[in-house]
Amino acid sequence: MTQLLTGAQFKAMLINASAAINNHQTEVNELNVFPVPDGDTGINMSLTMAYAVNKLSEEEPKTVARAAEISANALNRGSRGNSGVILSLLFRGIAKKFKDLEAANAKQFAEAMAEGVQAAYNAVMKPTEGTILTVSRLAADAAVAAAETETDIETVLEHALAEGEIALADTINLNPVLKKAGVIDSGGKGYIYILDGMLRALRGETIIAVADDSAANPSRDAADFSDFDTGDITFTYCTEFIVQRENDKNPELFRTFLDKLGDSLVLVDDDEIIKVHVHTNDPGVAISEALTYGSMLTVKIENMREQHTTKLVEHDAKAGNGSPAAPEKRYGAVAVCSGEGLEEVFRDLGADRLITGGQTMNPSTEDILSAVEATPAEVVFVYPNNKNIIMAAEQAVPLSSKHIVVVPTKSIPQGVAAMLAFDADSEPGHNLEAASTAAANVRTVLITHAARDSTFDGYDIHEGEFLALFNDSLLASSADFGAIADAITEKLTERLPEFVTVFAGEGSDNAEADALAAKLGTLSGVEITAIDGGQPVYRYVISAE
Repeated sequence: MTQLLTGAQFKAMLINASAAINNHQTEVNELNVFPVPDGDTGINMSLTMAYAVNKLSEEEPKTVARAAEISANALNRGSRGNSGVILSLLFRGIAKKFKDLEAANAKQFAEAMAEGVQAAYNAVMKPTEGTILTVSRLAADAAVAAAETETDIETVLEHALAEGEIALADTINLNPVLKKAGVIDSGGKGYIYILDGMLRALRGETIIAVADDSAANPSRDAADFSDFDTGDITFTYCTEFIVQRENDKNPELFRTFLDKLGDSLVLVDDDEIIKVHVHTNDPGVAISEALTYGSMLTVKIENMREQHTTKLVEHDAKAGNGSPAAPEKRYGAVAVCSGEGLEEVFRDLGADRLITGGQTMNPSTEDILSAVEATPAEVVFVYPNNKNIIMAAEQAVPLSSKHIVVVPTKSIPQGVAAMLAFDADSEPGHNLEAASTAAANVRTVLITHAARDSTFDGYDIHEGEFLALFNDSLLASSADFGAIADAITEKLTERLPEFVTVFAGEGSDNAEADALAAKLGTLSGVEITAIDGGQPVYRYVISAE
């Protein structure tokens, strides 16, 4: 029986949880049955947890508050992919609830789980049910309900795990994508393994990790921070202020008000103040509403289109080992890619730093932050070039001493188009808008192999077949490469592109390349360029503009 949770116990729970997800990462990966070999949810969650364990191993936390603080900071810095980011938010909320506690009782533990869920839902702009969010929410609800009558933390966690498993089984019915694929949510499954590992630690059991994934995450000093910002620069004015709380008005009402007024919203509150960061075209309206909560302590409004040297987010602590690179120019660029040919392309386009990553190799927030801080520029544009890396890039924004602009590129072709649209004489907001527009005009075709037998959208997919995807939707599946080339050419004929670029990856051969070139050569009035990209996973990446 555990009636008070100490710092040492919380540390043991995290270590066990990390080992549990590590040992089941392949199983979690394989739940991604959509016919693209991007099964990386288990890897991302495992590496994210391993980073926290690395930081916890450097200290013997004397309080549960300190253990939770170390974990939350490390998870945020080490988060990989969307699943890792959401996982870090769940533990960030726990750290907030445990603040100043020497030890936590069952009720406080349950409330901390609920606080974590709230942090995740608040940070994810468009929460999707039938995911890890649903599983964590219902598990936390069960913990809170159990804590009304139970004083044993182990029992409370047992109730949470049981309800979480029920919620996980139901994800297939809540999420249309999962229903089509006939699987439960991979992130939810990973979270269940994490809860199980934590529970087994309370029972005195030790889980031994089969492999040490934490070696991929070298240790660095953690920063203490509380804000989360998407860095999505859409509105003109970066508005920041702190309000002294002088009444009982609910800050969540203020959050709802601001969410309708602008974007990139961060609202952090405690018993004394409300701190706000929002991008809006009406800062006066935001401030007027803020005054209904109390008097202003600080106010800062910046025109992001005119004040090019102003940082969007300021942070007291320096990130990384040593000082950031001193600015030598106004703009810099960081791009994520993999393959010697692609790296050369992005260098030629002006990338200062390259991060190895892509499908199945998602870099962490820490990796992105390190590259940004090493870039000798005032404003650094980050091109994730993969939809699963965008959230990790956005988490680097409040950690950096530099002004980071995340361009939400979802593929290599989008990244190339976005960098080509860059204008060194324009303001950050204009460049983000131009880059986003250019990326949206690109059509991406990917050719790869099916990782396993499956059925999707009426297609019977067989392991080893060629797969062609058009903007992430399955276009064709066949053992005959010529049939794949025909399907791609027919699809591009509908779009009438002016330029087509083919990036050949690992595993491509001359016969395939010749067949593809012959088919694409039938497109009327199209300029075709072939580049040896050297990328893994995808035999060919095709850009059509």
